[in-house]
Amino acid sequence: MGDGKGDARGVREAAGRTQDPWVDPLAHLKSSHVGRPLPRRDGLEKVTGAAPFAAEFRYEGMTYAALVHSTVARGRIASIDTAAAEAAPGVVLVMTHRNAPPMNPSPLFMMERQAAGGDTLAPMQDGEIHWNGQPVAVVLAETQEQADHARSLVRVTYDVDPACTAFVESVATETEQAMMFGRPQQVMIADAEADLAAAPFRVDRRYRTPRHNHNAIELHAVTLRWQDGELFVHDSTQGVSYMANSLARIFGLDIAKVHVSSPFVGGAFGGKFLWQHHPLAAAASLLAGRPVRLALSREGVYRTVGGRAMTEQRVAIGARADGHFTALIHTGTVAIGRHNQLAEPFIAPARTHYAADAFALDVRLTRMDMLANTFMRAPGEAVGSFALESAIDELAEELGIDPIDLRMRNEPERDPTSGLPFSTRNLAQAYRIGAERFGWRHRTSVPRSRREGEWLVGLGCASGGYHYARMPGAAARITLSAQGRAHIAIAAHEMGMGTATVQAQHAADRLGLPVEAVTITVGDTSLPGVVVAGASQQTAAIGGAIIASQQHLVAELLGLAGNGSPLAGLDAREVGCIDGGLARIDAPDCRESYRTILERAGLDEISVIGEPLAAEEAFAWSMHSYSAMFCEVRVNAVTGETRVSRMTGVFDCGRVLNPRTAGSQVRGGMIMGIGLALMEETLFDERGGRIMNPSLSEYHIPTLADVPAIDVAWVDEPDPQAPMGAHGVGEIGITGTAAAIANAIYNATGRRLYQTPFTLEHLL
Repeated sequence: MGDGKGDARGVREAAGRTQDPWVDPLAHLKSSHVGRPLPRRDGLEKVTGAAPFAAEFRYEGMTYAALVHSTVARGRIASIDTAAAEAAPGVVLVMTHRNAPPMNPSPLFMMERQAAGGDTLAPMQDGEIHWNGQPVAVVLAETQEQADHARSLVRVTYDVDPACTAFVESVATETEQAMMFGRPQQVMIADAEADLAAAPFRVDRRYRTPRHNHNAIELHAVTLRWQDGELFVHDSTQGVSYMANSLARIFGLDIAKVHVSSPFVGGAFGGKFLWQHHPLAAAASLLAGRPVRLALSREGVYRTVGGRAMTEQRVAIGARADGHFTALIHTGTVAIGRHNQLAEPFIAPARTHYAADAFALDVRLTRMDMLANTFMRAPGEAVGSFALESAIDELAEELGIDPIDLRMRNEPERDPTSGLPFSTRNLAQAYRIGAERFGWRHRTSVPRSRREGEWLVGLGCASGGYHYARMPGAAARITLSAQGRAHIAIAAHEMGMGTATVQAQHAADRLGLPVEAVTITVGDTSLPGVVVAGASQQTAAIGGAIIASQQHLVAELLGLAGNGSPLAGLDAREVGCIDGGLARIDAPDCRESYRTILERAGLDEISVIGEPLAAEEAFAWSMHSYSAMFCEVRVNAVTGETRVSRMTGVFDCGRVLNPRTAGSQVRGGMIMGIGLALMEETLFDERGGRIMNPSLSEYHIPTLADVPAIDVAWVDEPDPQAPMGAHGVGEIGITGTAAAIANAIYNATGRRLYQTPFTLEHLL
């Protein structure tokens, strides 16, 4: 990209050529189901145990797997003694690099289409060790307890090589330009350093965030078998089609011979794609000739599944006396493994949140001998917003301007770095709503001015944002019966966010049916479409697929209706699905029921799959969700203990399809933000590259006692450029939360915090 100026100019020129990627002929119709707070359809199945998860499927002749992990960060296996393990009760097989079948490297997630791999290493093909925790043996036994016992009997020695496991030393040795989807993570507009130096007011700070680990309630697990050269997999994954394609590549199969099912997933947040336990389980099953279940322990997740990368960030902002930003600099370095590409894109908020005369945004990466990192809820935005929004709060104090007012003074009219027009942007309205609900007017700008006994009380705010996306390839099958029932089938995913509930509401409105008459099936490669649950885009992807199929259904039904129908001669664009049939949009009394159309054609039902809608809207517009986050904290003046006592989040996410399920999503994100701010940290021993706290007794996440009442509100203005007018809500809740907490702590104590988590030693 060079200095980025040429690219910025090119994008700005293209921004003048806006486009209308698709037209929704029913956009003006009033919804009767969308917008209602319906409960999740899968709730009863989950609380009664009827919902099947990956480690609950059973096959005849099942074996159970346990992994042996390396204890060094770099080197090679000198010897591996499996005799005692093989002789242990119930053991079926011990697989190492000496007897593992040939396997190819996995295609890397987001680097190729339908790729799910967390790293590019072909598993167990040689004795080389690449990180502390790498699987070096798989034990299969008749029971899980037998496998776990036999694992302890495997003896491994290593020839150890020098490893790069210290961040400071790694940065001093070498860094490189970080890339994202083949493009440098760098934006340079004008001379930000010169403008910063000339600014009458400025803040220039460094921020650090540690590694974070995934801790989904459902542990990573896979149950699989081979039959007649085909692989059948029940997995806990957020991308069934991606998993099928990647496993096919690893074993040299046609993708049609890999079948992946994942009807329910107990949390994912970016971590449930393909890791080495998947191909190792399949390889062991191939050798043993029996089905295999491999369920990682909590420690096994920490050793083999990547999490969020550590970052060291610099944020510098220059401003005039009126608060106008003359320079915005957000740069820094992230640490990643040697066999993956995801450098935490922390500059994402700085790209779009604020107007400035000059920008210098840049992410560098350094590679270390450690487990590959991966996407984790709001990658980039979660930690980048902590640094950016903390710096803005500090600058507001320097200027003597209210923090909300300073943000509003730097609201951009267009995307400040791409030049694209915003599809919608209602952050100012979100702040107005939030300030009133939270009681911001009661805040005093003087730190340590409010005390209740031993507790110092402070208020803080911050902005959050997350980009809109809709990946191509989503397609849905609609099956409509003469009895007025519809079934939607799509290879999407239900991970606890209410996918089936919300899309039933959407499909019911679009088909003119009661919501009870619509069923949804997801989570299987036998279903149409290529969908991934990630980047807060699955809702828009499924919605677009249903819109395309509904439009195709209308055309097919009109064709079946024929000349005997009151709708004869009408174009599909003139007709909608209303009250259990087709009707003319501008004259709804001109209609015919589904029953009479299908009966005339001699059909009991009709099935259609529409062509996937081109996902072009995000190239023509700058599309984002936004949030105004407010927080009250109490800090004990004696012990330094910090309690979040109150939170309010107001969200501009386009149209809110179901405020009940959406509210659950953003509250969950805000709770994860509390964890990011106050407790979460993967402790990494730089002497040997070992994760030191691989359990929930040592890696702390929020419990009920840590979570206050969380007030959620919506702007609820549909985005006309997005299917259903909606943006995703999965990741917006965590962005800005840590900064709001940090800013509230400063207001309470007068102490600025530049490193997460905000533990006691930082406040005493």
